[in-house]
Amino acid sequence: MQSKVLVCGAGGFIGNHLVTKLKNMGHYVIGVDLKHPEFCTSDADEFYIKDLTIQSEVNELFTKGFHTVFQLAADMGGAGYISTELNDANVMRNSLSININICSAMLKYNVQDVLFTSSACVYPEYLQDTDNIPTLEEHTVYPASPDSEYGWEKLISERLYINHAKNHNFRVRIARLHNVFGPLGTYQGGKEKAPAALCRKVATSNRVEIWGDGQQQRSFLYIDQCIEGIIRLHQSDCNLPLNIGSEKTVTINELVNIIANHSNRRVNKIHVDGPQGVRSRTSNNSLVNEKLNWVPDENLEQGLYETYNWIQEQIANDE
Repeated sequence: MQSKVLVCGAGGFIGNHLVTKLKNMGHYVIGVDLKHPEFCTSDADEFYIKDLTIQSEVNELFTKGFHTVFQLAADMGGAGYISTELNDANVMRNSLSININICSAMLKYNVQDVLFTSSACVYPEYLQDTDNIPTLEEHTVYPASPDSEYGWEKLISERLYINHAKNHNFRVRIARLHNVFGPLGTYQGGKEKAPAALCRKVATSNRVEIWGDGQQQRSFLYIDQCIEGIIRLHQSDCNLPLNIGSEKTVTINELVNIIANHSNRRVNKIHVDGPQGVRSRTSNNSLVNEKLNWVPDENLEQGLYETYNWIQEQIANDE
């Protein structure tokens, strides 16, 4: 039976991919965002341009009639956006407003099923401030001390949905996403994530600027695995926040080497000052394996090859 679902943030990188997956699964998909997808046409059956920070616009959307909300909409970007402290007020105000408005509309229109995409940024800075890679198990999120206002907002919004589940019988699923990358994502302009930015830099120059010493450690999850994890979590009976990420950790310098090897380019790494976020971060997948009987495929190299090839093609088309 075909069901009608809403994807908030459908014009963004992950939301756009999720729309396509849900359509392929046979759902009728309503998409909403401030903008259409940047690099392709959305596969949504209906797509609306709306500002979800405005309650009346959210309410109008909810009159379309659907049973499930996939809530990915947020004011966010890479380290160049969320770690400079220049955008903190917007990040907090806009994203919290979106989630409060969605909860209010769900109550008003009797929609009780929601999946919220949180972030690895919720985890405490004190677990991630050394070169010793931390074990970011879900329960270690408390005592809370995220390194950015983006992380604080995500954690507060988690509590918002959890308490609506407790007090209003919402069916809530929470995915803590870890550094998702792949084709059809922003690769320039200031909001791009590290893999896309580095693919662009390698594709356009032999001199690759890296913020900091390049020894920062991260795990990166390819978009297809992220979407698979979101779908599996939504279909499960697990009401706990779950990591959706890779346990394979690389330094930023190693990430550049992988991209350069694929491109057959010899690059000169130039280390410069810039926002770096925490020193080390990786997903712990013990709980997701227990609850979903699944862990992501960790073929980082293949995902980077796909991403580099796509970005290289975009750059060539722009010339």
